[in-house]
Amino acid sequence: MNDTNIELAKSIFGGTFVTAADVIAERIPGINAWIFDWDGVFNNGSKGADGSSPFNEVDSMGINMLRFNHYIRKGRNPIAGIITGEKNPVAFTFARREHLHAVYYGIKNKKDALMHLCAAHDIQPSEVAYFFDDITDLEVASMCGLRVMIGRKGIPMLHRLAQERGMADYITANDGGSNAIREATELIKTLSGRYEETIMQRATWSEHYRDYLNSRNIPSPAFYSFIDSRITEHTPK
Repeated sequence: MNDTNIELAKSIFGGTFVTAADVIAERIPGINAWIFDWDGVFNNGSKGADGSSPFNEVDSMGINMLRFNHYIRKGRNPIAGIITGEKNPVAFTFARREHLHAVYYGIKNKKDALMHLCAAHDIQPSEVAYFFDDITDLEVASMCGLRVMIGRKGIPMLHRLAQERGMADYITANDGGSNAIREATELIKTLSGRYEETIMQRATWSEHYRDYLNSRNIPSPAFYSFIDSRITEHTPK
């Protein structure tokens, strides 16, 4: 990792580095799965009448470039998924469109979802990066190898607790309704040392990017929920 990139990340990203930027950079190569909470992460947590909460294309591009960055560094697509305690039709649409590997929904104890995902893909929690925002995520965050907490002005004590208990590595300057995911993914790409390469290959629609996209678009997400006291594959209607 180039020290210049570390200093650049520290100077231009306005969030809180709970873990030193150089340590975060050292952890990135060990990550093989990028997992996201939904409510309050992709949005500000507001709900529609059907239980939906939205996403935006700015964050979507950030996640796609994060996955491409992983592909550049490792030569394979990472595991990508969503763990949410609720049933959210927009999250399901996003997962299908972006060809995520898994969506866990309606699972109140998110640790169960994390362990199921790790077993299904033969990885350890230490290989998971988790993007989260609230109380129900803290146990999962404490187990993962890289933890990005979405900032929110209304919960300073929760941020303090997450810092003191070592449950977050970076707390975003932006909240879920203001492109916090994009901020976090830009930071990770910068600390990976491959930011410019990632962006310019996408900008020029390079052959390498097209190879990535073709392979990225092969999976269809598996949907899991908590049914009959266990996590069961269950495609939502």
